Amino acid sequence: MEAFLETVNLKKYYPVKGGVFKRKKADVKAVDGISINIKKGECFGLVGESGCGKTTFGKTIIRLLKPTFGHIYFKIPEKVRSDIKELEKNSNNSPELNRLYEEYDLGTFKGGRLKQLRRKMQIVYQNPSTSLNPRMLVKDIVAEPLIVQGIAKGREANEKVLGILSKVGLTEKHLYRYPHEFSGGQRQRIAIARALITNPEFVVLDEPTSSVDVSVRAQLLNLFQTLRKEFNLTYLFVSHDLSVVECISDRVAVMYLGKIVELAKTEELFKNPLHPYSQALFSAIPIPDPTVKKERIILKGDVPSPVNPPSGCRFHPRCKYATEVCGKREPQLEEIKDGHYIACHNWERI
Repeated sequence: MEAFLETVNLKKYYPVKGGVFKRKKADVKAVDGISINIKKGECFGLVGESGCGKTTFGKTIIRLLKPTFGHIYFKIPEKVRSDIKELEKNSNNSPELNRLYEEYDLGTFKGGRLKQLRRKMQIVYQNPSTSLNPRMLVKDIVAEPLIVQGIAKGREANEKVLGILSKVGLTEKHLYRYPHEFSGGQRQRIAIARALITNPEFVVLDEPTSSVDVSVRAQLLNLFQTLRKEFNLTYLFVSHDLSVVECISDRVAVMYLGKIVELAKTEELFKNPLHPYSQALFSAIPIPDPTVKKERIILKGDVPSPVNPPSGCRFHPRCKYATEVCGKREPQLEEIKDGHYIACHNWERI
């Protein structure tokens, strides 16, 4: 599969201001130098504890947030990507390189070009109770992207709305209701229909099953799989529920304090996590059999502040395998075997 979406050293910082004149004192480093590629048609899982920057990363790559630094490439021709890499080696400020950035780097898009991008990249939020306008009818909620984008209006828009609602398991009788008249699972289906109405190619699923019960969760996961095949979609699935990620994802990246620490195929990562943080994370997955005892890895200390992260490896203050080099030099995400990447100086002795 070809590289579909790629990020290069992507960073998103939030300024911390203080004092009488509200001057910037520091930065919250929510996303701090992530380079990954998502392939066409796959579901790419992103896991990590709350506050590690998962949602910020998802919003940044679809340009709901403007990146502080780095590049985002979406469906870029292979030759153009090669030209950019070659120009970056020779010069970081050539007119040709800047021209290619302006044409292909999503981080530079604004105005009409950014609006056009919205058709191809959408998001389904965690809580449909807050992401759906309580004063709008379902038919207007789902049709709004069509009208804003100038794709359709009137009868044509209504037909498209009815068509996409049928794909997510809703019917014509639901058109003239308000969001509060639906269950949590139905509200999430409305949010999914709104995201898919513009026929996007890439969808960020930001913990879309966390606000519903287990039975509805299974139905939504099946729906996501069906829609992926039918509409040829590519997903970024953001979650802290590891069992859900294991069920739906093709590859999984583990995120800690704004950094990717491990990335591998789902089966490989869940079977053999190599990074100490990944091991601790996966040891917390509950086993449905109460007679089976599982050793859980308890990490020492607390998660450091993203305003002042540790030097070197960000996980080293909590890692039992940490050595002197871990506190001095930041590990890079490197491939250690086929498709398995890890950012750790001491992975071989773990």
